[in-house]
Amino acid sequence: MDCFNEQRKAQPAYRTPFGGRVARTEKPMVTITIMAICAVAFLLQQLLPEFTRTFFFAPVLADYQPWRLLTAAFLHSQGGVIHIAFNLYALWFLGRSLEPLFGRARFALLYLISALGGSVGVMYLAEPATAVVGASGAVFGLFGALFVVIRQRRGELRSLLILLAVNLVLGFVFPGIAWQAHVGGLVTGAACAAILAYTPRGKHRTAIQLAGLAGVVLLLIVAAVLWQSPVQIIPG
Repeated sequence: MDCFNEQRKAQPAYRTPFGGRVARTEKPMVTITIMAICAVAFLLQQLLPEFTRTFFFAPVLADYQPWRLLTAAFLHSQGGVIHIAFNLYALWFLGRSLEPLFGRARFALLYLISALGGSVGVMYLAEPATAVVGASGAVFGLFGALFVVIRQRRGELRSLLILLAVNLVLGFVFPGIAWQAHVGGLVTGAACAAILAYTPRGKHRTAIQLAGLAGVVLLLIVAAVLWQSPVQIIPG
């Protein structure tokens, strides 16, 4: 067994088509880590009544507690397991396909930036006091990234488009679903994936990709700062 493990470790890493450095035997560890964080956070939500209040997102709170734009993406509805179960399944389904393509670092950035984009979408498309939790915004960012990847590779998009359309419609039909986060995450994830997928190969590709992703983050931060709430909250 030791010899087998040593042989696996000795296998060289390689560059994916999008510049990520991935060993051929790697598991999607970023995906697994995100899922684990969501699961632990859900358990804490059940055990500690104040946990959700501390980390959920609402646009009116963004000026005073900006970390909520990201932390809400690791929380889920406390009323049952359906919400978190669906998101964890979607994370696994998308992550095990995208993480090996982008590499760990790029995939982690894709998820976090998509989560930020989902929160900014809520700021501009929802009521200021709308409270949201869930990985759905980031998950839709991964859907947007998968769309870009399939299109870049000239693959069949019909099945993905149907799946996306169904999930977007569900957000409008059923109450309590933050479709605004879905839209924001979808657009942001697609933009990030386009940067990663269409940057020309070369020795400066990584620098250009990181600069492009930083530009997306900067635009989202500027949008969040420029957003004006009609409701004034006095922190206490």
